[in-house]
Amino acid sequence: MALGAPDRLIVNSPYDEPRRHWEYVPASHTWTLLEGRRPAGYVEATPGSHDPNDPGIFRPLELANRIRDRVATWRESGYPGATGVTRRLLEYWHDAHERPDRRLFFCQIEAIETLIWLAEAPPSDKTGVDVPGDGGPFARQCAKMATGSGKTTVMAMLIVWQVLNKVAYPRDRRFARNALIVAPNLTVRQRLSVLVPGTEGNYYDEFDLIPLGLEDRLRQGATCHVRVVNWQQLIWDTEAQLRGRKGVDKRGPVSDERYVRDVLDDMASAHHFIVINDEAHHAWRTSPGARPRSLGRNEVEEATRWIAGLDRLHRARGILSCYDFSATPFVPGGARNQEDRLFDWIVSDFGLEDAIESGLVKTPRVVVRDDALPDAQSYRSRMFHIYMDQDVHDDLNRKVPAQTPLPSLVVNAYALLGTDWAATKRQWQGHPVPPVMISVANRTETAARIHHAV
Repeated sequence: MALGAPDRLIVNSPYDEPRRHWEYVPASHTWTLLEGRRPAGYVEATPGSHDPNDPGIFRPLELANRIRDRVATWRESGYPGATGVTRRLLEYWHDAHERPDRRLFFCQIEAIETLIWLAEAPPSDKTGVDVPGDGGPFARQCAKMATGSGKTTVMAMLIVWQVLNKVAYPRDRRFARNALIVAPNLTVRQRLSVLVPGTEGNYYDEFDLIPLGLEDRLRQGATCHVRVVNWQQLIWDTEAQLRGRKGVDKRGPVSDERYVRDVLDDMASAHHFIVINDEAHHAWRTSPGARPRSLGRNEVEEATRWIAGLDRLHRARGILSCYDFSATPFVPGGARNQEDRLFDWIVSDFGLEDAIESGLVKTPRVVVRDDALPDAQSYRSRMFHIYMDQDVHDDLNRKVPAQTPLPSLVVNAYALLGTDWAATKRQWQGHPVPPVMISVANRTETAARIHHAV
């Protein structure tokens, strides 16, 4: 089915594996609805292209695609090699009848299945699958999930899987009782408190993730510890910094044992724990002295000090496995490589297009029904690239009061979007959730002007 533009973006159920996907046809500027799932991958800008309509080049993620097929076979075969606890968890998470009010999305189940498969599937099933590392002393595995697709819930499932298995099989070195979760800022750290068992609103209860009869194993304080820290808690003063410090404080460098106590606190005695990096694109290694041109010194420090802190914890206590979650797990390009590149250790992928087509995230809208003359140079709608319009771009990059009128092109665009929203609201009469229109502005002053205009 070829269309000038898709009349509907949502073509899959959020609870089932995607069966169709949209593909753009650059030659005809049309979209085709294809049967089958979109391969794991990402789109890279065409080198040297300055065309704003450039569709880019699709780059498949070979490792994630290979693992995806193996996991599907493993699922269909009833999870051979999995422990009894793991099989019970997977069956429970899949069963819509056993937990009808807390159904999990397919992307959430596939992500946790992938991490479990790497740990528990028979070795023969994993022939030819080698997950690269980042050059450090502990293993990393990354689940690439679109923002809004529920990765925090997957983190909770990961902890349940690890802890319940360790309780049932205490000598099994594939599992851990303790988890350290590292957040990129204080806001995210506060949000991730839902992963601490027993806290109000925790995800284990909210999403009914633990089968009946197994709840107490996670909630007992002696059973496990889950600690959430901000990445800045991993920083320590180096010898060079201490030597350059003025004043009477002449304390030497912090020992590994003191560092562990400061960071891990009540789980300082834990050995072979798991690490979960949220927004893991903030945590990557770089060569000594190297700094990607696109980043400032603070951003590079965050990435490298985050990893350096984990290295120190690993040296003192041993990190069993490190699990990365991010929608954009890129390592910024350096001086010789200007292109960003994805983490080599991505093992599962459910990207933004997949999330849109499954109805998991908000649907983007671009105003193209402008009922006006096309741009004289390109014969394309000015509204399609509205921000790049010279009058709009310059106007929206000013520090002006909220009462300052918006450019007429922007006002007309909101009038059309508002008309579409009102029509949708009428169509949704009786629906418990009304349609919502969300605007993302380039700066706070623009947001204030939009609010005032509306």
